[in-house]
Amino acid sequence: MKKNLRKVFPDHWSFMLGEIALWSFVVLLLTGVFLTLWFNPSMGHVTYEGSYDQLRGVGMSESMASTLNISFDVRGGLLMRQMHHWAAMVFIGSMMVHLLRVAFTGAYRKPRELNWVIGCILLLLGTLEGFTGYSLPDDLLSGTGVRAADGFLKATPVAGSYMSFLLFGGEFPGESIIPRLYIVHVLLIPGLLLALIAAHMLLLVYHKHTQWPGPGRTEQNVVGYPMLPVYAAKAGGFFFMVFGVIALMGGLMTINPVWKFGPYDPTKVTAGSQPDWYMGWPDGLLRIIPSGWETVIFGYTISWNVMIPILIVPPLMLVVLMLLPFLESWITGDKRDHHLLQRPRNAPTRTAVMVALMTFYGLAWAAGGNDIIAIKLDASINQITYFIRVAIFVGPVVAFWITRRWCISLQRHDNEKLLHGYETGIITRSVDGQYAERHLPISGSSAYTLTARDRDEIYTVAGDTDAAGVAAPNSRSEKLRAKLSSWMYVHNVQKPTRAELEEAHHHAEHEAQLQSGLDHPVDGHQFDDHQLRNTDEVPLRDH
Repeated sequence: MKKNLRKVFPDHWSFMLGEIALWSFVVLLLTGVFLTLWFNPSMGHVTYEGSYDQLRGVGMSESMASTLNISFDVRGGLLMRQMHHWAAMVFIGSMMVHLLRVAFTGAYRKPRELNWVIGCILLLLGTLEGFTGYSLPDDLLSGTGVRAADGFLKATPVAGSYMSFLLFGGEFPGESIIPRLYIVHVLLIPGLLLALIAAHMLLLVYHKHTQWPGPGRTEQNVVGYPMLPVYAAKAGGFFFMVFGVIALMGGLMTINPVWKFGPYDPTKVTAGSQPDWYMGWPDGLLRIIPSGWETVIFGYTISWNVMIPILIVPPLMLVVLMLLPFLESWITGDKRDHHLLQRPRNAPTRTAVMVALMTFYGLAWAAGGNDIIAIKLDASINQITYFIRVAIFVGPVVAFWITRRWCISLQRHDNEKLLHGYETGIITRSVDGQYAERHLPISGSSAYTLTARDRDEIYTVAGDTDAAGVAAPNSRSEKLRAKLSSWMYVHNVQKPTRAELEEAHHHAEHEAQLQSGLDHPVDGHQFDDHQLRNTDEVPLRDH
């Protein structure tokens, strides 16, 4: 028990992104329990007679009436409703940013592939939980979303109409969808989320937390603070900070004002209606795909213009995310355990792939608001749609190329700092009249951090045939692997060798002597043994 309570966790601001997701989930649980005490998940028809005058006497479902009752008649009800909704936004947003941090720093490498898959599933479940949650009030906006979901189900070939009837208990809208969404929202998905979050945290403790490279930090240790008393106090304080910010948002920032939308009516659609932001990118894909993409096979209509943006691309994107660590491990052949993070610039191809995926997501998300963009910019919605149709294919490619070249340039810049020091802004003139900016060596700890990375090794195929001339098994896959490895690493800039650093060091001493006119080095820097070992040809892990 003492050993576990004194377990060390590293300290860095980027590690707090996952904590924001965790604590916002706790806020969701607390506020959700409050809301269940008054919410009535029923589609029974009633006439509203509550405090909100504009809707008094209007027919609506019991779920809509109870939502208005929570908002206007239950003390603190509106605050809790809005805190719950904002916490859901923060929960999904922080999970997404946390996922990006893990991907950009290579934290998903062995042995954390399973935890990465769990994180991706948590993001999916959080999105579904949000959709089922904001569909419960049965207002005009959420009802439009449920109607769209019914259309998505019916677009499924062969089984679509049966799935719709099963979910809605008959033809849309039926009388069962709100109670069923309620059970999914308060019981099924929260149970899965709790189980997966627990597994995620247990694996985090079991594998130990990753850390940024630096003096004293290796693949075999963790430098940081113990869980008790330091980290527990910091994490507890951070929970109250997250809770306080969400409380301020719930009290001061209106979200989902269902009283303005009114009860759901299948004959009406709210102008400019849009889902919550995390559901915006499939909606954007649906908006920009050309209409009329349908195929009739054996009497069944295949609606490609619905299937591709809703039923194919989002699951495909999730699968691509889950496979990233496994694909990288296969291409590089790296089966070692990694506990030190990588700077994004030191993995240019991985960083560029993630930026390309972000660009695709961002353009699809922007397409979800093409009507609002057209109104605000006084532009043609058709021109915006045509532009995004092209940009969603060209944009990720351009973003990939720019990001990769940018990372490689930053690698060159790091090497320049290691070999020649940092720019001082001091201009000197030599005896022959030549002007040059003076450089000073960086600190030993900075140099260690810049060199604490392995050199990239391009995978090569040993041979297509064996000694008897028989084709080697899996030769095609091995050739593909070698090509991908070369594409991934061939342009990377490797850290300087020990000989290059020593030569640069002696050159700097010589220049300092010439400039100062003295017989001994001025501002020379003696590299310590740790730096030289880190830049030797022998990988750091062997020391």
